[in-house]
Amino acid sequence: MVKTTAPSPRFRRRVDVREWMGGIRVSGFAFIMLGLVVLAACVLVPSVGTYLDQRAQIAALEETVRVGHDEVAALEAEREQWRDPAFIMTQARERLYYVKPGEVVYLIDDDLPESSLPGDPAAVSSDVERTRTDWMSQFVRSVVTSGTSRTTSTAP
Repeated sequence: MVKTTAPSPRFRRRVDVREWMGGIRVSGFAFIMLGLVVLAACVLVPSVGTYLDQRAQIAALEETVRVGHDEVAALEAEREQWRDPAFIMTQARERLYYVKPGEVVYLIDDDLPESSLPGDPAAVSSDVERTRTDWMSQFVRSVVTSGTSRTTSTAP
């Protein structure tokens, strides 16, 4: 026979909330302290928000200053390049097409004949068309053919 035990009487006892709340005595000092804590929270929360906003602004301004220093460093490096006579000569030859006395410069513009220039492209169709051949089989055939051929052909 199985013996069951009943829960102890202290666990079965119900707690009456009214009785429990009635046992709490709050003094005037506790109310004053609670009021001061609430007042301090109301006063400090906007100040903390302002502090965090100012810290974010300071971080953004520091980043701006850092970027400015990087730009200044880049401009100083470019200024140092322009102090080099070889760099100035290279830039004058490339940008302004300056030449030394006795040099001959040939500028070729539109060196292709009119017939070899591509014409106007055809209009692009918005319809999708189905091809008649299977691209995968053509790809495999191309790979096999190129791998097994013995001669190479040159394009005309």
